[in-house]
Amino acid sequence: MNTPSTPLPGGIWTLGDSTVTRFGYGAMQLAGPWVMGPPADRDGALAVLREAVSLGITHIDTSGAYGPRITNELIREALHPYPEPLFIATKVGATRDAQGGWPTARRPEDLRKQVHENLESLGVETLDLVNMRMGDAQGTVPGSITEAFETLADLQREGLLRHLGVSNVTAEQVAEARAIAPIVCVQNMYNLAHRHDDDLVDDLAADGIAYVPFFPLGGFTPLQSEALSRVASRLGATPMSVALAWLLQRSPNILLIPGTSSTAHLRENIAGAGLSLSDEDVAELDGIGR
Repeated sequence: MNTPSTPLPGGIWTLGDSTVTRFGYGAMQLAGPWVMGPPADRDGALAVLREAVSLGITHIDTSGAYGPRITNELIREALHPYPEPLFIATKVGATRDAQGGWPTARRPEDLRKQVHENLESLGVETLDLVNMRMGDAQGTVPGSITEAFETLADLQREGLLRHLGVSNVTAEQVAEARAIAPIVCVQNMYNLAHRHDDDLVDDLAADGIAYVPFFPLGGFTPLQSEALSRVASRLGATPMSVALAWLLQRSPNILLIPGTSSTAHLRENIAGAGLSLSDEDVAELDGIGR
């Protein structure tokens, strides 16, 4: 792996037995429209992945449901054999239907099949991290995680995955999972405008567990706020850059996985996340989600 000329913003975090960059990359946007099918520009998608690694990113997030299989196959084509520091996180618990929906698939046999499909499409014998995704496309849903998470713990004991995480979960589901097996991360929706996990972020930080926000920039509905625009204007930066910088300053256990299908945009995200926000900036931004 090439060493970046300047350190990535946010520094590093210990994820299980690995050290990863807090600024990572989410591969979801490399699939086709609505995360279905191949990208229109396959060479461009491969270039983004190679650029991410060349810039020093060591944490890539994906899922067998993206495409489906498309992002995993792109990662394998672009980066295999994987450089030693690279850490690839995937997730299970959902599949795709012909309409582009995300039906749940959490029976033990479903999860085993998904883990084996991830192993095959990524071209590895052991997955670095598997997140158990709960809830649905609208968000978290209360309910027991035990049967599903015990299945992943069994697969971990079988040597098919190294680390466990949970995604799209309530605080109660996090506690339920931790009573079964150690987790290294929680991956939930969280950004300037969606602060429902504030207490969870802090509790996990105290226990050395990473919090990985998905939709850090708002997802399919980008963040929009007068306060965000004011701060960005004051700093001569884009609102998205300020939103990423705020996340990195929010807590040391927050790991970023913003996605893009453009190498130029990838570099812009990295530069933007390196902004230094003053106490005044942070106080103004904190008002958005409260």
